[in-house]
Amino acid sequence: MVTLEVRQLIFEQVVLLIATGFGLGSLPWVPGTFGSLLGIPLAWWLWGQALTRQLLVITALLAVGVPLCHWASRWLGGGDAAQIVADEYFAFPLVFLGVATTHRWWLLGAGFALYRLFDITKPPPIDFVETIGGGLGIVFDDVLAALLAWLVLRGTQAVWRRP
Repeated sequence: MVTLEVRQLIFEQVVLLIATGFGLGSLPWVPGTFGSLLGIPLAWWLWGQALTRQLLVITALLAVGVPLCHWASRWLGGGDAAQIVADEYFAFPLVFLGVATTHRWWLLGAGFALYRLFDITKPPPIDFVETIGGGLGIVFDDVLAALLAWLVLRGTQAVWRRP
């Protein structure tokens, strides 16, 4: 019979495993960028889905991500610890929400680069949102970085397609 302590330990280890991107968050160099790479298969799969499904999956990821990042933060000493990368890979698919359904590598690369740029530099209001703290602040700054990248991609597509 498994004791309550053992179940809590297993739960904590599973949360930390997911929150740290299966260990990518523990890399000594740019863990957020490596963690964001986990979002590429999610984004790629969602690209071909209906907009409603995209929204449902992304909403579910973010709804799970907030408490997951909150608990991981508490267990790792507080704040947006560098090891926590679930916020990066859960938010990344937002970059391609409703964007062209053709799988173009250059678009994926541009979206990834824009997302990382905004997440690393944290222009306003991202810098403010991060100060919220807890799981909400940890995840929401990445959501805003993804939305800024999305705006740039959508704007570029609109200009590019003009007659």
